[in-house]
Amino acid sequence: MTQTRAPVMSNPVPHDPLLDTTTDAHRPETGPRSPADQEMARVLKTRPLRMASDPSSGAIAYWTHEALHDVVRPMADHVVMTYPAGSQLLERRNGRSVAIGTARPGVVTIIPAGSTSRWDIHQRMHVIQIYLPQTTLERVAGEAKTARPGDLLEQTAHPDSVTSQLLMSAADALEGSATLDALFRQQLTELVATRLLAVHAGAPASVEPTVGGLAPTVLRRAIERLRSDSDADVSLVALAADAQLSRFHFCRAFKESTGLSPHAWLRQHRLEQAMNLLRDTDETVIAIAARLGYSSQTAFAAAFKKLTGDTPSDWRRRMR
Repeated sequence: MTQTRAPVMSNPVPHDPLLDTTTDAHRPETGPRSPADQEMARVLKTRPLRMASDPSSGAIAYWTHEALHDVVRPMADHVVMTYPAGSQLLERRNGRSVAIGTARPGVVTIIPAGSTSRWDIHQRMHVIQIYLPQTTLERVAGEAKTARPGDLLEQTAHPDSVTSQLLMSAADALEGSATLDALFRQQLTELVATRLLAVHAGAPASVEPTVGGLAPTVLRRAIERLRSDSDADVSLVALAADAQLSRFHFCRAFKESTGLSPHAWLRQHRLEQAMNLLRDTDETVIAIAARLGYSSQTAFAAAFKKLTGDTPSDWRRRMR
């Protein structure tokens, strides 16, 4: 029995905020839809519950779909997926080659760009997918000073808890703050690409370890950009360019200097701003959410509670 390529899937799950359709079925998609997403929509006969994309880093999608018996046509992007919960068999055929795997937490499926295969899935499933352009893999390989990446291996429900957890963490990519969400997706793409090169490529690449952090003046500029209340560009592209580093090396050097990734640093900074405003002013929660760039009071309250355990209103009452 040999490994083949793969589309999407997972089992019915107990309540999971990541897949709560009561809040996300009507959430608008962000960014243009990719050809890979369009092929998935054709095969799965539905649209993603959530979809977010960036021109520089590909796209992330969350799907729920019914049983599937169809052929996935070749796509321009690599598709990497994991399954939030449940357990069920997947069957994947490519010519005479058959791969059977169990979709469950901690495993990943990889459909390399340009591959095609028939899928048979017999139950309703949930799945998280990331669409990764080959140009992104090649850029990350170059920035990490690895050898040129080999072809990605086809994997069907292959054990890889690290990559699975990276994709599961994509739940944080929809906090309701456009700036935080975009920065998180950009970082996530870098990490997934690095992991694929190290573990799932035909010629696995070794990544050079980071040595040292950012120079003090460079770190100061990066932090000034991140904490700016103006419309300063805080994308990973802009932060790395300002530091005259690749995105790969900027992320690692920034974490070496601060102990936090750029996204985690910015999220903590926004939380501190929110706490100061809640404690020291009489601004409404709605006004504070808008000031900090959240799309709604609900999104702000959910992000605040995730980090503190309290809603903004409850936290304010306790502090006063």
